[in-house]
Amino acid sequence: MTSDVAIKVTGLSKAYRIGLKESQHDTLGSAIASWIKSPIKNYQRVKRLADVRETDTDPDTFWALRNIEFDVKEGEVLGIIGKNGAGKSTLLKVLSRITEPTRGRVEICGRVASLLEVGTGFNPELTGRENVYLNGAILGMRKRELDVKFDNIVAFSGVEKFIDTPVKRYSSGMKVRLAFAVAAHLDPEILIIDEVLAVGDAEFQRKCLGKMHELSAGGGRTVLFVSHDMTAIQGLTSRCLYLHNGSLVAQGETSSIVSTYLADYSDAEFTGHFNLDMANRRGDGTVMIEGVSFCDVNGNAMTTIRSGEPVRLHIKMKSAVKINPQSLQLDMRIMNSMRHAVGTLSTRFDKDFYLISGLPANCLACEIPSLPLAEDDYSIDFWLNYNNGLSDSISEGVRFRVSGADFFQTGQMPVATKHGNVIFTHSWKSS
Repeated sequence: MTSDVAIKVTGLSKAYRIGLKESQHDTLGSAIASWIKSPIKNYQRVKRLADVRETDTDPDTFWALRNIEFDVKEGEVLGIIGKNGAGKSTLLKVLSRITEPTRGRVEICGRVASLLEVGTGFNPELTGRENVYLNGAILGMRKRELDVKFDNIVAFSGVEKFIDTPVKRYSSGMKVRLAFAVAAHLDPEILIIDEVLAVGDAEFQRKCLGKMHELSAGGGRTVLFVSHDMTAIQGLTSRCLYLHNGSLVAQGETSSIVSTYLADYSDAEFTGHFNLDMANRRGDGTVMIEGVSFCDVNGNAMTTIRSGEPVRLHIKMKSAVKINPQSLQLDMRIMNSMRHAVGTLSTRFDKDFYLISGLPANCLACEIPSLPLAEDDYSIDFWLNYNNGLSDSISEGVRFRVSGADFFQTGQMPVATKHGNVIFTHSWKSS
C-alpha cells in the first residue's frame, strides 16, 4: 500500500449462512465443555461455517458483498451510494472491524472512528457525561484527551442541559447528536459514517456536514460517508462508489456516479411496494410499521397516482406490547428522485384524530385531498416514536411514481388554493 493511501480493499467478499448461527461461549472453559459434550455436533457446525468460504452456489448462503476492490487516499471524502440492501452498511462494518470478511483483504492506515448506529456503545443507565467518557474510551480516546475536549463535545452536541440525565431518557435525536460529537472530536485519521444523520434535525445535519468538511479539508482526515441524500453526497464528496446487490457497479467522480445511480433508480418499478428489509430498519421494535399501501378515498388500492388527485396512505402497524396510541408519533419525509426532501408530515396520535369507518385495526390513514406533487419518482422515509424513543425507522420505506396532470391551469384538477389540509386518521385496537 502506497504512502498516500489510507484504505486499500482487495477482493473483499462477505457471506452469511442463512439460518446458521455460530454458538457463543463466555469463557474458554465453557467452550471446551461444549466440545467434550457434543464433539460431532460442534464439528459439523464449524465445518458448515467454513464451507461458506468455499462455495458461491449454496442456496443457503447469502453474499452481502462480492469481490469489492477500491482505494481511498488520505484526506479524501468518499461517498458510498446504492439502494437498500446493496451492501453499504456491511461494507462499513467490515472496514470498522465489527465483522470479518469472508474473503479478501482490507488494509487501513490510521485510527478509525465509526458512527454506524444511533447511540452505539451508549449505556442507557448512565448519564450523558458518563457515556461521553465510555464512548470515547471505546473509540480509543484517553481520559486526559476527553477531559480537554469534553466542553467542546457537549457544546457541539447541544445537549448541555441534559448532560447529567440518564441516556435512556434521551430522544433518538439527542443520542445521535452526542454520539456524533464524540466521534467528530476523536480527531481520527479515518471517519466512517452511515446514514445516522437522518435522525437529527436540519440544523444539526448542517452542523455535521460542516464538521466533516472541516475534518477533510482543514484537518486532512479521510471520510467515508453513506447516504441516500444525493444533495449531501454531491456537496460533500469528490469521489463515489455505487453498490448494487453486493457488487461494486461503478466508481469515479461523484456527479457521474450519481447520474448513473439515478438513471437506474428511475428505471426501477415504482408500485408503492413497502420495503420490509430489516437490515435498513432502526429502533427498539416496540411498535413497528408492517405495511404501507396507497388507496383512494374509498379504500380501494391505487395502481396509478396522479398529481392533484386525492390519495390516502394506509399504514399498518404491529406491536409486541399493549400500546397507548397517544404516546405514538409518526413522521414521514417525502423525497423526490434526487433524494431532495419535498415535504414532511408529522403528527401525534391524540384526541384530534378522525376515525374512518372500515379502516383495518392497528392501521393509520394519511389522507391528502389533493396530492401536491409534480410528475416524478418519490420515496418516503418513516420514523415512528413511542414514549419519545425511536421505535422504528425505515429509509425509503415506500417508493411510488406520480404521473403528470393538468394541475394548475384548466380546472380539470383542483387548483393549488383548494388542496386543503393533510388529515391524519387512525383506528387502533389494543391487544
